[in-house]
Amino acid sequence: MVHSIEGENDFQDVVLQSKSPVIVDFWAEWCAPCLAAAPVLEELSNEYDGKIGFAKVDVELNTLVASRYAIASIPTILIFKEGQPVRQMLGYKPKKEFRKVLDAVLGE
Repeated sequence: MVHSIEGENDFQDVVLQSKSPVIVDFWAEWCAPCLAAAPVLEELSNEYDGKIGFAKVDVELNTLVASRYAIASIPTILIFKEGQPVRQMLGYKPKKEFRKVLDAVLGE
């Protein structure tokens, strides 16, 4: 399941305080590559259930969170581990590429 972030407190609870890594998708409704990535991330959230958390941040509704992490283009994927961003992916990526990065983060 991909958690939709609704504000600063939600981001703090879901992402920054998570015991497991969290992949955060910074997106917007009008962004075609973002919409293409959504089903891929949903599938991955099922495959990595219990190992990695998944969250979405609508940059138009959560401008403070987006600006804190200097999100300049979307989709931007940040992977957080122990409350800190450890990897960044820009633009739409195929599922295979996501898996490679997620497996690397789990192996660290």
